[in-house]
Amino acid sequence: MVECNLAKVEVASSNLVSRSSFKVRTCFEPFFVHRQALISRLLYLEDFVMKTYLTPVKEIERKWLLVDAQSLVLGRLASEVATRLRGKHKANFSTFQDVGDYVIVVNADKVRLTGKKMEDKKYYRHSGYIGSIKERTAAEIMEKNPEELVYLAVKGMLPKNSLGRSQLKKLKVYAGTDHPHEAQVPETLSL
Repeated sequence: MVECNLAKVEVASSNLVSRSSFKVRTCFEPFFVHRQALISRLLYLEDFVMKTYLTPVKEIERKWLLVDAQSLVLGRLASEVATRLRGKHKANFSTFQDVGDYVIVVNADKVRLTGKKMEDKKYYRHSGYIGSIKERTAAEIMEKNPEELVYLAVKGMLPKNSLGRSQLKKLKVYAGTDHPHEAQVPETLSL
């Protein structure tokens, strides 16, 4: 009886081994069989894969845009200006390249903030020394230097790296209606 049980165990174990090897073979068989076909297909498709397009610097067209900020909400104005500075509205936009336009913002002193932000919104500066944090409200900045309010709003919507700093240099903000960029013949951008 013991021999009979051992024989059954041997038969059962041989069935398990054959089943498991069968499963392994069927799982990986298509990969091994079609490996060469798969490689040749990938090499063929590699020619049709879209590459990242790099616009040559000579081909980048930069326009000059004029935005009148009178009675516009600051955040909505800043987001549209940041989009134009980065060039996200263009077909040749890429995240690592500066393809944006120049933007002139006039009437920055007439921009508005919604709700109680004029009194409640705070801007902080810190020199790096202990206890040297400075706090100003939006109303104080608007009173002394209204261009800074628009500048800071747009700056916060650009990348925080050397590319963002170069894009920010293309922003020109003026409190009144006059600006010294008439020679560039800016197009009016209505928001």
